[in-house]
Amino acid sequence: MRRRLIAAAATALAAFAVAIPASAALNQPTQVSTDPADFTPHVLDGEVRAFAVVGDAVVVGGDFTTVTDATRKVRYKRDNMFAYRAATGEILPFAPQPDAPVLALATGPDNTVFAGGAFQRIAGGSQRGLARLSLADSSRVPAFTAAINWGDVRSLVSHGPWLYAAGSFSRIGSTDRVGLARLSATNGAVDPGFDLKLAAPHLTRVKIEDLALTPDGTRLGAIGAVEQAGGQWRAQVVMIDTPATGPARLADWYTDAYARPCRAGFETYLRGIDFDPTGTYATIVTTGRKWGEHLMCDTAARFDLRGTGLHRPLWINWTGGDSLYSVVDTGAAVYVGGHQRWLDNPQGRESAGPGAVSRPGIAAINPMTGKATDWNPKRHPRGVGARALLATPQGLLVGSDTERIGNEYHARLALLPLP
Repeated sequence: MRRRLIAAAATALAAFAVAIPASAALNQPTQVSTDPADFTPHVLDGEVRAFAVVGDAVVVGGDFTTVTDATRKVRYKRDNMFAYRAATGEILPFAPQPDAPVLALATGPDNTVFAGGAFQRIAGGSQRGLARLSLADSSRVPAFTAAINWGDVRSLVSHGPWLYAAGSFSRIGSTDRVGLARLSATNGAVDPGFDLKLAAPHLTRVKIEDLALTPDGTRLGAIGAVEQAGGQWRAQVVMIDTPATGPARLADWYTDAYARPCRAGFETYLRGIDFDPTGTYATIVTTGRKWGEHLMCDTAARFDLRGTGLHRPLWINWTGGDSLYSVVDTGAAVYVGGHQRWLDNPQGRESAGPGAVSRPGIAAINPMTGKATDWNPKRHPRGVGARALLATPQGLLVGSDTERIGNEYHARLALLPLP
């Protein structure tokens, strides 16, 4: 299988000579295999939190210190970030050594990658929470000077000349931007025409957990601890129109699906969002640990992006009390990762209710029906959860904090290839 996958990967990468867009899930014609590729590296500790594909390299971010090649014979010191050859698994020299976890990655121009997280130093210099790095020599791109004032960067999306950054910060450089900003992908300058004035007057702070951008770049979705945008009520979900020409503006699209609270102590229970490859639908996944079919805790839910005003879910899939952290919509399937035991479980109470199906740690949902498909590679143990999913020309990358998927050893990182 290894030789077949390497040949297929080389063909796929040749067809994708440009970097994979970070703006939306890659369109895939079918579900990926449940049999993981054999050549990917292993991450021996901590957790994988983010992926980006830059040319023929996969960049991996998270909270870890040591990686090995697929054979587990050679160990490499790699603090919180490393890269490997997408087609072969060869671990690359790239080692910028950030001093704290990397929570977000996005493809940059000219063989670079954007990194976001909780770090204060990276590639031997001070640059808090945000940096652009060269894959060639692990250095910081000196022209990109953006840095946050405090908190962290939790999500990054690059598209054309822009980099969208989200997290718990309140300023980038000398410009006030609460939780969300648009920057020049070249030098990190904050776009003065993009300011949604996010607010959360009843919460401790604004904290945006995840971003998604339609493939054409004309609508941005942001989820997290937020109650207002541009002075208007928005309950944890903000949609922003980002036309190719003209200023960005708050979209006349909102939902009250997440207005009700889940478990006490959650400033936000939303964890992941992705748009489908046509830019027509959004799927949001949540944590929350509270019961009831009328609550959106521990669910995956799909929304239609078309139209204006109030929107409610087209479908909802309940886990029955377990968190979902990540989501990718490839057109053929909506993949969700977390520490869930079941899907199709609206009556579950930390138990398998009527109709529940076992889907430990990772699952696929039919985009049209909202029901779990028969795809079930199983991720054991479930751990905290699979917090990183990325669709690529090769298949689906899965990052987590555990060591087995598809009944094989794949420590914290796996590729489930296209058949």
